[in-house]
Amino acid sequence: MQLSEEQKNFFQTFGYLAIPQLFSEAETEQIIDGFEWSIQNCGGGKEHDGTSRTMFGGPIEHSPEMCALLDHPSIKGLIGGVLGEDFNYCSGDGNYYTGDTNWHPDGNWGQLFAAKIAFYLDPLTRKAGALHVIPGSHRPDHFIRRERIDVNNSMALFGLPPSEFPGSIVIESNPGDIAIFNHDLYHASFGGGSRRRMFTMNCTRHAKTPEDLETARQYLSIHSPGGYNNKTGAGMFYPTIIDTADDERLMHLRQPIEIHDQLFPHLAREVVQPG
Repeated sequence: MQLSEEQKNFFQTFGYLAIPQLFSEAETEQIIDGFEWSIQNCGGGKEHDGTSRTMFGGPIEHSPEMCALLDHPSIKGLIGGVLGEDFNYCSGDGNYYTGDTNWHPDGNWGQLFAAKIAFYLDPLTRKAGALHVIPGSHRPDHFIRRERIDVNNSMALFGLPPSEFPGSIVIESNPGDIAIFNHDLYHASFGGGSRRRMFTMNCTRHAKTPEDLETARQYLSIHSPGGYNNKTGAGMFYPTIIDTADDERLMHLRQPIEIHDQLFPHLAREVVQPG
């Protein structure tokens, strides 16, 4: 897919886009199967008992089929339309969710530097785990940021539960739908079951200026395996996504690998010398 100018304007203004049925039914089934294999075999899913969230890193990086999401024309068109065609892929997280997720942004960059692509693998409604967002809250001059309002304390402040915060909207979804949002956007979820399946891809602009490179270093010092002290065996990414990559995919991997190896050299992939 290619984003229209209207969609690009919507994302810039409101901080998010929801794309219904980006994937076909057959593609959606394959993605769900791939996610389940990954979380069961690589993400602690076998121990999930519903009492707390189960999360693991790099959910698309553990099998060739999931790695291929980074090659999917619709995914590349969606991310490229927001961040530029040379965007950086910077890992993500996979989850069995339990309970509410309070209001929060994933960053405070003050600019469109990073975006999250969210895959929800179960039908979700307003009171059953669907994504809530506060449109425009990615902007530094939004009243929540300007007045430093604690959205999660809205019952005490305004007599309204956080799930009903004025101006927020709900993006109900079905498997195959995709949401993408600016890392600075306030988002949350409320209600739902104790095994809600969801995974993300985090992406940034390709850094081309000294200022962007410094922002990329700040970003990866936090949002990366090294930032979470997580050993992948290959530095920034799990090996499969690198080992199965062609040149087009590597375009989205090289800069994060280079920066991550500089920041966390002890986690860099070892190169075995011949002989």
